[in-house]
Amino acid sequence: MRRRRLWLVLPVVALAVLGFQLHGLTPAASASLPVAPAAVPVQIGHAQRRTLPLWVDAIGTVTSLNTVSVRARVDGQLLGIHFKEGQTVKAGDLLATIDPRPLQVQLAQAQAVQAQEEAKLASNKVDLDRADSLARAGAGPVQTVDTLRAQVATQAATVQAARAAVESARLQLSFTQVTAPAAGRVGQQLAPSGSMVHTADATGIVAITQMNPIWVSFSVPQDLLPQVLQESRSHPLQVVALSRDRSRRLASGELVFVDSQVATTSGQVQLKARFDNAPGSLWPGELVAAQLLVRTQADATVVPKDAVQQGPDSAYVYLVDAQGAAQPRKVVAGAVVDGVQWIQSGLQAGDAVVTQGQYRLAPGVKVVARAEAGGAAR
Repeated sequence: MRRRRLWLVLPVVALAVLGFQLHGLTPAASASLPVAPAAVPVQIGHAQRRTLPLWVDAIGTVTSLNTVSVRARVDGQLLGIHFKEGQTVKAGDLLATIDPRPLQVQLAQAQAVQAQEEAKLASNKVDLDRADSLARAGAGPVQTVDTLRAQVATQAATVQAARAAVESARLQLSFTQVTAPAAGRVGQQLAPSGSMVHTADATGIVAITQMNPIWVSFSVPQDLLPQVLQESRSHPLQVVALSRDRSRRLASGELVFVDSQVATTSGQVQLKARFDNAPGSLWPGELVAAQLLVRTQADATVVPKDAVQQGPDSAYVYLVDAQGAAQPRKVVAGAVVDGVQWIQSGLQAGDAVVTQGQYRLAPGVKVVARAEAGGAAR
């Protein structure tokens, strides 16, 4: 009986000892095995080839092509105002009326003088014809004919002066109708109706600002001047005006002027672009963001701009190799346009690069794509 119990107990004891040994050996054995580091989750994008417009950013000021101060050209009382402040007018539109009566009187006087002088001229011509006939018949002296001929010439000059005086009076009378010298938007009324206006007034009656077309003035660094001049010889360069925060496109125009000298204090050169402002999106004096399209680069290799990092010597990206490891690659980075950066050398189309998560990487670290960046254009 005792033997039978012993045979029943021995297997249990053997299993317990074996379990104890395995339990004691497992940690040591597992510690000796190499553990592969976990792959770092990153965001990955791909280099692409595309036609890349190369823009130059600047801050510009909207300026009017013409701003005209409308002044009185004759003295008198301002009888009427025929515009509303802020109204858009065309060249020749009536703006104001000055009392015409004093000038109407002056015109009538000049016309009367003209009539008198013309009558004298007619009389002198009759006398000349009569004296000439008598002299031809030998009944009168030739000296009289010469004298009368000189009088006729003198009187003819007097008549011309009288006619000029009439035209001058008529012109002065026309100035009582104050018209718009150019198309544009009228500003604030500067002279109230009923007041006396004079040609020597400093303020005038109103100012007219031309709104369409309109200019934007901006400056670019002098280093860009040779390229701007070279490109502008072959075709007009496009300029885009944006809101100051660059959230809205206001208008598109073309470069029309490059200043003849560089500002010595800033090293900048002044440029002007002309815009069609029919919608009225640009306002004189307004600050806008200006973009000058210097040239268009065909077959440019681009990556998301966040992929490019700046090292101590040059720019670089983390290139994901065929084994899924991140390897730093030096690149020559160009301009950033619409969220992508031009890679002038160092990458090829289709190369996978890390766009987010670079701070956790080192050369050769395995990476796993957390999400696709959607290509070069995000």
